[in-house]
Amino acid sequence: MVRLRPVLTFLTALLLALPGITALSSAARAADADLVVNGGFESGLSGWSCTAATTVNSPVHSGGSALQATPAGSDYAQCAQTVTVQPGAQYTLTGYARGSYVYLGASGTGTTDVSTWTQSAPDWQKLTTTFTTGASTTRVTVYTHGWYGTGAYYADDVSLVGPGGATGQPPAAPTGLKAGTITSSSVALSWTAVTGATGYALYRDGTKVQTVTGTSATVTGLSAATAYSFQVTAVNAAGESAKSAAVTATTTTGSSGGSTGLPTHALVGYLHASFANGSGYTRLADVPDSWDVIDLSFGEPTSTTSGDIRFNRCPVTECPNVESDADFKAAVKAKQAAGKKVLISIGGANGQVQLTTTAARDTFVSSVSNIIDTYGLDGLDIDFEGHSLSLDASDTDFRNPTTPVIVNLISALKTLKAKYGSKFVLSMAPETFFVQMGYQYYGTGKWGGQDPRCGAYLPVIHALRDDLTLLHVQDYNSGPIMGLDNQYHSMGGADFHIAMTDMLLTGFPVAGDANNVFPPLRPDQIAIGMPASVNAGNGYVAPAEVTKALDCLTKKANCGSYATHGTWPALRGLMTWSVNWDRYSNWEFQKNFDAYFG
Repeated sequence: MVRLRPVLTFLTALLLALPGITALSSAARAADADLVVNGGFESGLSGWSCTAATTVNSPVHSGGSALQATPAGSDYAQCAQTVTVQPGAQYTLTGYARGSYVYLGASGTGTTDVSTWTQSAPDWQKLTTTFTTGASTTRVTVYTHGWYGTGAYYADDVSLVGPGGATGQPPAAPTGLKAGTITSSSVALSWTAVTGATGYALYRDGTKVQTVTGTSATVTGLSAATAYSFQVTAVNAAGESAKSAAVTATTTTGSSGGSTGLPTHALVGYLHASFANGSGYTRLADVPDSWDVIDLSFGEPTSTTSGDIRFNRCPVTECPNVESDADFKAAVKAKQAAGKKVLISIGGANGQVQLTTTAARDTFVSSVSNIIDTYGLDGLDIDFEGHSLSLDASDTDFRNPTTPVIVNLISALKTLKAKYGSKFVLSMAPETFFVQMGYQYYGTGKWGGQDPRCGAYLPVIHALRDDLTLLHVQDYNSGPIMGLDNQYHSMGGADFHIAMTDMLLTGFPVAGDANNVFPPLRPDQIAIGMPASVNAGNGYVAPAEVTKALDCLTKKANCGSYATHGTWPALRGLMTWSVNWDRYSNWEFQKNFDAYFG
């Protein structure tokens, strides 16, 4: 047999030299395809068999999800998938890894099993290896894993490219994807049919959102004035193709403010109405027209658990220039005639409210209603701080809260909204650890040991998301908070506000649980909370940094180290503590807002 090889080589060369005879090209073989199902982990762990693993939406190499797996003890957190292949065929295995000692490999090849690894990848690193299957090999297992005691690793965009197995192969990626009719909440898409496809899957910003059998579809449920990226894949019994080229479409603006009548971009400020401090007392009538929403600070409880709220205006002994009740009520009407909204804000640093019983809930509703009716106000701002909202140890699901103070507050706010109707303005001003800290922790029941206020506003926001006019988280008086990039961000610069706001507009897994995802809010519901001056609180941001944050979030321009997950030109605006402190600083905050939004 060995002696025949030179003869065969000679004959082959002779045949290739003859006219019309060519080598069997790669084009003559069955077309190569990506045989890995859900290699980008956009559908969770579907298709994979994993230990100690979940999916996260940050960090990701592309799309909206990636694998996170944590070796522990003797388990090195392997995630594996078995695919159908052809015997005697060549395959290329590729994936992206992040972390220490991350491995990518293939077993059961029928020849030599292969693997590749990285010792240290602080950012995404491409891993790739090739192999040829054995003469009778029809199935191969691809895998990724970490190593003992090295901490969590990340993997994304795993692919195995080569000829499909005997049962067929996934179709080619679709082409010709384009956007058609666009509204404030939907985008119509169409693409060219793919031979061999039995259906198609649509992806929005990397996440699968719809499957269809035809070559067109309309994606609905979108936010107004928001840019989205779409891709489509072709599907058959053998699997799913690679994604098509992306097309970007921006939804239309739609109505400006809806039934509540807010402008497209609004400036929100708190007015010291019940007290004075170093900023001095400012009459409501003297608040400039630039302020679209004015939150009267504060309505406070007669006791922590009574639910009885009173609004006591600043006494003349403390505020010598305070207006009369009649003048104050006239100023409210004048602001409303000019299209402004005047709300009563409940709580504040000194006003802890704990609705521990249904009786307290009912007293809260009646007493707040009395304040709104007495002054003819447009709505209510919830500024619960301190330990007003704390999660019980058993409360682990933000969608189904059980903590009495949270359940009663939700009930009270729904009652008030129903009483006053669609024009009722409802806003909330939680501190960051009440909201974004829920990304790491959620109550004492899930993690244990941390502050039970972590994420405690999430059930309230979620339950009221269809009734909530504005959420302006206080991005100040806060320690470093982890963003979706799993990095801690500190106050004082644009990145902090970009990272915190991106979390609200993107959504995030609560306490790292991929099955417990807090869904994104609409951009028209979000105003970024900032101190008006260095005197107003920790975390003051210079006007240039405010502009950077707005540029990045609304235009995806002027961004810093944090990579946002979208672009939101319909972001409602800014909130500040406070109107009084801004006046004290010669209206610096207001002037910057006016210059930016006109």
